[in-house]
Amino acid sequence: MSQQAQEQPYDYRARPLREPDWTRLPGWRDVSPAEWESAQWQRAHCVKNVKQLRSVLGDLVAEEFYADLERDQAERATMSMLLPPQMLNTMVPDEVPGTEAFYADPVRRYMLPVFSDRRTDWPSHPRASRDSLHEQEMWVAEGLTHRYPTKVLAELLPTCPQYCGHCTRMDLVGNSTPQVDKLRFSLRPQGRLDAMLDYLRTHPGVRDVVVSGGDVANLPWPRLEAFVAALLEIENIRDIRLASKALMGLPQHWLQDEVRAGMERLATTARSRGAMLAIHTHVNAAQSVTPLVARAAREMLAAGVRDVRNQGVLMRGVNDAPDRLLDLCFALLDGATIMPYYFYMCDMIPFSEHWRVSVREAQRLQHAILGYLPGFATPRIVCDVPYVGKRWVHQVADYDEVRGISYWKKNYRTGIERAGDDALDRTYEYYDPIDVLPEQGQAWWRAQGDDHLRLAAQRAEDSRDEARRQVLLDTH
Repeated sequence: MSQQAQEQPYDYRARPLREPDWTRLPGWRDVSPAEWESAQWQRAHCVKNVKQLRSVLGDLVAEEFYADLERDQAERATMSMLLPPQMLNTMVPDEVPGTEAFYADPVRRYMLPVFSDRRTDWPSHPRASRDSLHEQEMWVAEGLTHRYPTKVLAELLPTCPQYCGHCTRMDLVGNSTPQVDKLRFSLRPQGRLDAMLDYLRTHPGVRDVVVSGGDVANLPWPRLEAFVAALLEIENIRDIRLASKALMGLPQHWLQDEVRAGMERLATTARSRGAMLAIHTHVNAAQSVTPLVARAAREMLAAGVRDVRNQGVLMRGVNDAPDRLLDLCFALLDGATIMPYYFYMCDMIPFSEHWRVSVREAQRLQHAILGYLPGFATPRIVCDVPYVGKRWVHQVADYDEVRGISYWKKNYRTGIERAGDDALDRTYEYYDPIDVLPEQGQAWWRAQGDDHLRLAAQRAEDSRDEARRQVLLDTH
């Protein structure tokens, strides 16, 4: 067989992980390894504004970049700036960053967006919304979303150690920006957590709790441990997943003695009653997987958690190529013992069009990565369809590729629907970014898009009205 015949579209090579040298950046030239590995030092030196970023990078990047960033923060950003040193250090990891390299870096593109990244023709899809997944409509207690029949999402707090530009919960999480006045929880923290536990104790059909926020790494450890311990006392709860991007963005947190010892206590309790405790993190680029991230994941596994899994987000300019996705998956699996699990299509929040890809492109990428990874470690690419939930991208029921409208069905009712409505019979729409459509489709959106959106919105409102009517009937 010739060498040519053996070539493959993707060439696998085991690549050792490497911690980028933080002293290459002017502001951290004198930072010691002990300081770098301190969670307290990392939190104290987070970059929260352009002035602090300039103090780290100095004149390595041109003034035009800082002006571009300031304009984005003033006119487009839905999330305020917050970058732990660990995460900032993975931008342009292999060299002293210059302006061009910094602009092109995939981690920078989603963690530190600038105005010139955004589209000017369609900066937001006409169907974009602040709470694009309608999670708050499905709250059964403040912060507790009951969307799937057996699973709930518990948002314990509205803050993170780092803020991603594409955050799907930009409606609630983080500080307000000039574009977004954030919502706030109304109950006191412990009152909210108690209300969640009360609901779960009285709903035996729920077995699976995703404990999130925000990011659980921002909750004081004793409070998080107490909440998870209380979940483990509820007989019907069999699966608990702790959601923390900080396992990657601030691994120092998960390496603290208090956290490791506490996770071991919780994992021991979980095993004793046949429940599963796992950690879900959020890594979008292979360069973010460093030895510190691997240490944190392995310490959690050693403490007894069932698994550490990754839920990434598919984004243009970040990981929308087969080799980038496969490089990331192998870095997670081989380098850090983190299971590639999902890649979500970026949700339809405001000013996100430059990140989003079409359903057809997501299908192409799913096809391209099959066959290289073990089956159990091949991530599914999913679309989180409003009022439906996660759907594998090949599950689309119908697809108008000219107008970029995909139609989906579901096999369960969310918390706002009741027997007798049309939830299981109707289709639900998701929308491709308009700029990737053929000219005919773009012209349709310019001319008729508003009418289509009004009809779609009315259908959704009619369905919710029927659900509310059923609730009233059920309570009388």
